[in-house]
Amino acid sequence: MMWRVKPLQPARKRASDTERTACSSGFNPAIAFCRSGFNPTMARNLATNERLPRFSGRHRAMCGIAGFSGNLGNADQTRAELETMIHTLHHRGPDGYGFHVDAGIGLAHARLSIIDLATGDQPIHNERGDVWTVFNGEIFNYVELRAELIAQGHRFYTQSDTEVIVHLYDRYGDRFVDHLNGQFAIALWDARRRRLVLARDRAGIRPLFHTRARGRIWFASEIKALLCVLPERARLHAAGLVEALTYWAPVDPETVFEDVHSLPPGHLLAIEADGRETLTRYWDWTFPEQGSPAAFDSVEQATDELRALLIDAVRLQLRADVPVGAYLSGGLDSSGIVAMIRGFTDTPVRTFSVAFEDAEFDESEHQQAMVRHLGTDHTTLRCTRAQIAEAFPRLVRHAEAPVLRTAPVPLMLLSRCVREQGYKVVLTGEGADEVFGGYDIFKEAKVRRFWARQPGSTLRPKLLGRLYGYLENSPVSNPAFAESFFGQGLEHIERAIFAHVPRWTTSQRALNFLAPELRASVGSRNALDWYEQHLPADIMRWAPLSRDQYVEAKSLLAAYLLAAQGDRVAAANSIEGRVPYLDHRVIEFGNRLPPSFKIRGLTEKYLLRRALAGLLPTDIVTRTKQPYRAPDSASFFVNGKAPDYVSDLLSAERIRKAGYFDAASVGRLLDKCRAGKATGFADNQAFVGILSTMLLDETFLRGKHDA
Repeated sequence: MMWRVKPLQPARKRASDTERTACSSGFNPAIAFCRSGFNPTMARNLATNERLPRFSGRHRAMCGIAGFSGNLGNADQTRAELETMIHTLHHRGPDGYGFHVDAGIGLAHARLSIIDLATGDQPIHNERGDVWTVFNGEIFNYVELRAELIAQGHRFYTQSDTEVIVHLYDRYGDRFVDHLNGQFAIALWDARRRRLVLARDRAGIRPLFHTRARGRIWFASEIKALLCVLPERARLHAAGLVEALTYWAPVDPETVFEDVHSLPPGHLLAIEADGRETLTRYWDWTFPEQGSPAAFDSVEQATDELRALLIDAVRLQLRADVPVGAYLSGGLDSSGIVAMIRGFTDTPVRTFSVAFEDAEFDESEHQQAMVRHLGTDHTTLRCTRAQIAEAFPRLVRHAEAPVLRTAPVPLMLLSRCVREQGYKVVLTGEGADEVFGGYDIFKEAKVRRFWARQPGSTLRPKLLGRLYGYLENSPVSNPAFAESFFGQGLEHIERAIFAHVPRWTTSQRALNFLAPELRASVGSRNALDWYEQHLPADIMRWAPLSRDQYVEAKSLLAAYLLAAQGDRVAAANSIEGRVPYLDHRVIEFGNRLPPSFKIRGLTEKYLLRRALAGLLPTDIVTRTKQPYRAPDSASFFVNGKAPDYVSDLLSAERIRKAGYFDAASVGRLLDKCRAGKATGFADNQAFVGILSTMLLDETFLRGKHDA
């Protein structure tokens, strides 16, 4: 599908210069953020340790949306199709359904009630009844937006956050998205112009998929809601599979289903009455050019501003009429979220964590230290390998894409535990690593760039030994192997994808297992060259770390982490996850920081550590990042025996029947994993990727897509 891409046009009524500067330039403690809910007394609250009162809000909740525009035909059939689609999303919204059917449009909504439990039913319309919307997510600054709109003469009939969307559209047109602080997937119908607008939040926290078929544009929160009424779309997209096995997820707007598209983060898609489509990017991760004037006078100033901004982001995301929980991993990011809730608000918070029987993955010692420090009511879910194997098919049904790790499964089990404890909302620490430079891939790239300037040096690569100490089979444990592995791609030092060469080289080995016919259908494609075509034209003007962060945010964060480990595993159990570190103001603030404020030496998240230093124990603040992981191929074999579904799906007959992979190659990998000899990333990722692809085939292409 081809789209005409254009920049957003000026709003019908623009904010003042002061308001625009405050919104776009990042945090300024001297002024209030326009329409963001920022409290201008926050800095004083910090200085006096004043606690912010608990907010009892009136807005709606996470949910599922579905619908279509175009030729509707028979009214009874239209309603039946909407009901079929939305019932498929029952797990996202088990508290009720809502529908709107009119000339040219069908909207459906499945509700998970969190706020405005009495009047927040969707679809929602404006005063005239000619603009309608359904949306999935939260508008955190709706209180401030509502007050502003009422002052401008708009009349509200609910107390929900949803209603601000239709009034903002009335006032600003497509620029309404600029005013939203939230995580959202929105479908809006302009009845006067017979125009459908689809919009997705800046970071890609909430999913939204669409396709054109049978004279209509169809959309839904999840692909399964499309497939249940469009079975012809249940075909594997070979290029999407290759992308998933290389970059960990298909590259937006592709999915692994033919002709089904993902609306990219920070984009708005408008479908006009005549069928024309315009895809517009309204926001992106951007960074200053190298050599730009410093954005901060000192690291002390940046620390104070960051702390105030984070507390405000947490305050906004606590708006709920139901109890709020939080995940506590034992690391800096999630511990910081809980500490800010406990230290600066009156919101009671319940904490949850996952622990493992394998010591290599278990962080329960640090989790319990934080529980004692914060004094929270805490629940730990202990996850075994057998539980991961048992729940893996359900994960794939919800992920709707190949996954290369089992790590999402324990989080799905944890969200079920949260639901069983009576909670619907959890705050998580996701996003801090992308925004503030926390991943090993960033430090690894820094060392590799240092090494690449003297590729013959024997001392410089030794710095790699300071990385990956948490891995039982660390790639740096053998110096010769480390030099060989991390020496890959040093010649690409002047390319934007430099940091990701080792990761993608490792992942791409899974392509060796593809069936020759499938490989031929995709054609030859250089993974590095192809991905660079999707990057901003001016990316090489940014600092190297900024380039690395951009690629990470685009290739892994939105498409994989926020999906498979975030929205999908939480929604599977009717839980809404909220991510304060991905408040767009926090991202914009982080992007303005000089690289030395993020990684100092080989200390990651330097400024974030400073900002949280007074709230957490020293050993948590200084603890080296340990990424969340779970046992991969080892989860599927107990004493060399695999679950029946694994043996069946990976049998030579079944592999040949599906046609995606080479049966002999998969058989050898299966034998290796069964013997416990798959110790490296490449084998583990290939095994999990192949198994999840076969589960996708079984679940969706063969008609077993009940979730």
